[in-house]
Amino acid sequence: MYRFSRSILFLLTPERAHYVSIALIKGVQRIPFVNKLINSKPDDAILRTKLFGLDFSNPIGLAAGFDKDAQCFQSMGKLGFGFVEIGTVTPIPQDGNPKPRLFRLKSDQAIINRMGFNNDGVINVAARLALRDTSSNLIIGGNIGKNKWTPNEKATDDYLKVFNELYEHVDYFAVNVSSPNTENLRSLQDKEPLLKLLSALKTRNMELGSPKPILLKIAPDLTNDQLDDIVEIARTLPLDGIIATNTTISRNGLKASSEIISSIGAGGLSGKPLTARSTDVIRYLHDRLGEAIPIIGVGGIHTKEDALEKLDAGASLVQLYTGFIYEGPSLIEDIKQALIDRG
Repeated sequence: MYRFSRSILFLLTPERAHYVSIALIKGVQRIPFVNKLINSKPDDAILRTKLFGLDFSNPIGLAAGFDKDAQCFQSMGKLGFGFVEIGTVTPIPQDGNPKPRLFRLKSDQAIINRMGFNNDGVINVAARLALRDTSSNLIIGGNIGKNKWTPNEKATDDYLKVFNELYEHVDYFAVNVSSPNTENLRSLQDKEPLLKLLSALKTRNMELGSPKPILLKIAPDLTNDQLDDIVEIARTLPLDGIIATNTTISRNGLKASSEIISSIGAGGLSGKPLTARSTDVIRYLHDRLGEAIPIIGVGGIHTKEDALEKLDAGASLVQLYTGFIYEGPSLIEDIKQALIDRG
């Protein structure tokens, strides 16, 4: 059923298909009896995962970027996700980069995006999260960033503004300094500015009285020396967790022609080509951090085997995005069943 729907959606431009698919999911879930065909059944108790002091009904999450503006997180929870990460959210609404800015590479089961943190701004997002169904056990993460016009020297102010507004509405925070689609953002991954940013957020977190877990989302393009800096910072603060990884700027090993890649231009690549690199980063970090600082694994999960590989490499939770677009909700259930079968 999903493959037929996907064939229709793929006739649309990727960005248009994204919003149409959200509308379809929400619409079908409002139809009695029909909603039972797509909504997930309650999770088996064996899937429960306790991490960061939070109880996840299952360890499979929806990565940031799909529900940027907190418009469909409850619907995605009904599809079977144990947690949904909304955002990236900035202080002030921004349109993002010019269109077209989202591209499919079907032969590679991949996507290139240069969205540029398009979002409705933190006030509007917080208002939607305030309507959250509190009877649901769905965990919500808030992925936070800075406005594109804010210089890096003042980036901490932007992150603090979003942190303050979302604090009452999310269960954990993901600090996004690794998107390749906001100019100079990735330089915030350098040791000195990153330590300054995370220290400020941690201080504010403690001031608010009931600290929320703060995770750092990193790029797959970091060198081992840079990853070692991340490890040192994670231990020093300490961080509550790391999300590995964001999209890559690499174009190595793609099946799509160089002409197609060149015509698309800049942007972050996600999907199957990222599978191995993201797993390598997870393993590298876990070998140095052990169980002290948990890792959420994301990048190129298109099969249950991909998910298990991330978990075996050291991830405690996994997130889907591009794999979910190509494979549909059945991927969630496949991973769950594989975990149940494992015991």
